[in-house]
Amino acid sequence: MQKFTSDISGNEFSDKEKVSAKLVRQPIIDIIKAEHPLFDDKCHLSMGELNEYREKYISNFLQQELGELSDMESKVLEALKENTLLSDDPDDDATNLTIGQRIADKVASFGGSWTFIILFISFLLLWIAANIFILANKGFDPYPFILLNLILSCVAALQAPVIMMSQNRQGEKDREKAQNDYMVNLKSELEIRMLHEKLDHLILHQEQSLIEIQKVQIDMMNDILVRMEGKNK
Repeated sequence: MQKFTSDISGNEFSDKEKVSAKLVRQPIIDIIKAEHPLFDDKCHLSMGELNEYREKYISNFLQQELGELSDMESKVLEALKENTLLSDDPDDDATNLTIGQRIADKVASFGGSWTFIILFISFLLLWIAANIFILANKGFDPYPFILLNLILSCVAALQAPVIMMSQNRQGEKDREKAQNDYMVNLKSELEIRMLHEKLDHLILHQEQSLIEIQKVQIDMMNDILVRMEGKNK
């Protein structure tokens, strides 16, 4: 297997990974020259090294567009380098929840369901019927049901903060989903830019190959013409 020596790192690579500097776009050439001033059109580098400088180009582009990179942008760049996914669902991350948060979620989900409404109405009707009809309004809570009003007030006082806790947690989930959507969209945009970069490289490489093929064909045609002229003489 034939190998070549990279003009950037000095390491040997397979000829299949060889990339001519002529096929690299100028913005990436500028980044390479900033680290290797002697790099010119006659030099070569490997495909892996070219991808590293493409990532640096994307990182520089983000810093120019957004200023100092936040944790989210840094996470996106890290995902690009490691080729990992960012589409995590915050609803699936239930391992970091405290006991209070879990109870708040369950109470809020139960308190906002038809099951709770039906059971609560049944409890009220049973309470009223037991005191008025069964105990002839002489039971533990005769009309006007002072004890029942006290219980309802306590339930309402406890239910309201629990529901607010659940709403705050839902707001946190929504913010996490929005941040996750932003990172996924940013990663998609950067990958599209890198894809355009690779397509431009392939187009330049194909054009160079076509030019070489045309030169060979022209030389062959010239040889044929020379031989035909020699025979005619």
